[in-house]
Order: sequence, then C-alpha cells, then structure tokens
Amino acid sequence: MITRNSDSLLLEPCDITPSQPDWEVIGVFNPAVAAVDDGMVMLARVAERPSERRSGWTSLPRWESSGEPVVDWVRDEDLRLTDARVVALDQSGDLRLTSVSHLQIFRQSRSAPDLWEFVGRLLPEHAWEGFGIEDPRITKIDDTFWITYVAVSKSGAATALMSTKDFQRFKRHGIIFASENKDVVLFPHRIGGDYVAFHRPNPNSHFCAPQIWIARSPDLIHWGRHEPIVGGVQPWEGDRVGSGTPPVLTDEGWLMLYHGSATSEVAGIVGCYSAGACLFDRDDPTRVVARSREPIMSPTTEYETNGFVPNVVFPTALLDFGDDWQLFYGAADTCVAATRFSKQSISDSLLPMLGKP
Repeated sequence: MITRNSDSLLLEPCDITPSQPDWEVIGVFNPAVAAVDDGMVMLARVAERPSERRSGWTSLPRWESSGEPVVDWVRDEDLRLTDARVVALDQSGDLRLTSVSHLQIFRQSRSAPDLWEFVGRLLPEHAWEGFGIEDPRITKIDDTFWITYVAVSKSGAATALMSTKDFQRFKRHGIIFASENKDVVLFPHRIGGDYVAFHRPNPNSHFCAPQIWIARSPDLIHWGRHEPIVGGVQPWEGDRVGSGTPPVLTDEGWLMLYHGSATSEVAGIVGCYSAGACLFDRDDPTRVVARSREPIMSPTTEYETNGFVPNVVFPTALLDFGDDWQLFYGAADTCVAATRFSKQSISDSLLPMLGKP
C-alpha cells in the first residue's frame, strides 16, 4: 500500500433521510463525483430497508414499475442467506436483495468545502430497476455528464445510462449492458472515432479468473467489439475485479483505479475489497502499460473495516487536485469517504507490463 495524504468520512447513514417514512437507511456509499463551476456534485448510492421487524419473517423491498415501493415478507425458513446483501428463495433458487437502493444528489460549494448539501433523489422508475439503482459513475463528455449505473431487477444486475447537463434534469437512456454486467466506466472523449467503456461481465460459469473488458460504441447506446483486457492475477483480486474510477488522461496514459476482492474462506462472508491502479496506452486502451502488483489501498480505518459489509474500499471517482489525486470511495458498504494520494506515489506503484495481463 502507499501512504494516504489525508482521510475524511463525508457521509454516513445517520446523515441521510430515507425515501419512505417507515424505512431505514443502512448505507450511503459508492459515490460518483464530478467537478462543476461552483464546486462538486455527488451522486451517492443509498441502501434502505423497512424499519419494521416481524419475528420469523424477512422483509424484501422492491419498487413497482409504477414508482411505488413494495415490501415482500418471506418466512425465514423459506430463505437461504447468501451474504449480508443477498438471500436465495428456497422454492425457486432465485436471489433477492435484503435492501433496495436509490441515488441521492449532493452539492459541495467552494465557499463551504466541508459541507455536502442534499439537493434531490433519483428513484427507480422502470421494471428493470425494480430491485434498485446502484453504484453510479460520472463522465463528462463535451457539455454533458453521462452517468452509468447498475439497474437491478428480477432479471439480474444490468448497467443502464442516464445523462444531464445541470444535475437538475436527467434523461434515462435504458440498459446498455445486459445482465450480468456492472462496473461500467466511460472514457471522457472518443478514441479512434469511438466512444470507449470498460465493463465487468459477471458469468456464473467461471472459465478463468475475473476480468475487466473493453467495448466501443458509435453513440454511447450500442456497444460492441468486446474483449478482455485485465484479469485478477494476485490473491487480493482473485475473487472479483472491476473498474473503479472513470479513466483520467495523464502524461503517461489513461489512469484508472480499480477494485479487487480476495476469496473468502468463510461461507456467507464477502472477501476483503482493496484498490489497485492500472495505466493504459492513450491511443490504444486495450494495451496495459503498467499496473500495481499490490493494492494501493486496503481497508484500515474503523469505517472501512466495520460496517454492513466489513473490509471494503470501493473506488468510484478520481479528481485532479494539483500534485494530488483525490479519491472518493465507498467504505464497508456503509459510508462515503475520501482520501488523497500524491500523483508521484501512484506513479511509483505502477510496474511496466509486457502484453495484456
């Protein structure tokens, strides 16, 4: 790991008002952040569930396509706990989430840099968002902010797209990567005439280590020319690996911080999530120029090691602060946090690669 210049806890569940009066917030995390003229805007995932408890029953919240929240109560004896986030229905084997997520919008002004002010919500609106909308990433292309996010439904976890110019009016463009696919990040301009994205297929049949893939599009809606580019090769990234922060262009190439998780040795417990760094060729992002062998960041603070899902750091936004990179991330599926790394320390962590790992 490399030394962090500063750490700060930005938002936690007690700061958040739930979308429904009889629900409770269990986490605010995995933030997308963008710089705007007067400061910064954040879209944070808010996970919530009914506050009511019934002995012997589990509440499984969801949203109807009409925009109304619904709670399905299922007997505990008819469920199997997969991990803290997911249960399986015994009769069908289908999975359900134990909470449902939406996005909340916050603004930070330059005059009050320590204050993130709530300004609105983005709630599920369509059948393909029925189990929640999660884990946004923001990329500005020309004068428009494009937001990828995970749309969860009974058909699985897909990636959808929305756009805005002012973070007041949003247009939803629908699913762009079908289930099971998530952790989609966009490049901020065309390369070779194409829009480019990294994404993470999540197949049930594991023929190889987890991988990050690349895809190209003429219009941000229709994607093709898929190919794997980065695999989880170290033990700390052996169970899952996926894009973290949208790529930023540096003098050396495209820099992305990504997440990897280790395989857990305990059933029902998620393995530790850490962050790594990867550098791609500026003209050919299928070519990995350099990569960190060890994590640049692992859970160490109390709010990273303890929470709804312990031992998680999940990088989602990287902003340029002069000699430093400021990283925004989710901590333990519970809180929004930020830290800074010197640009030199990130560069020093990268080891040259030969070919595609």
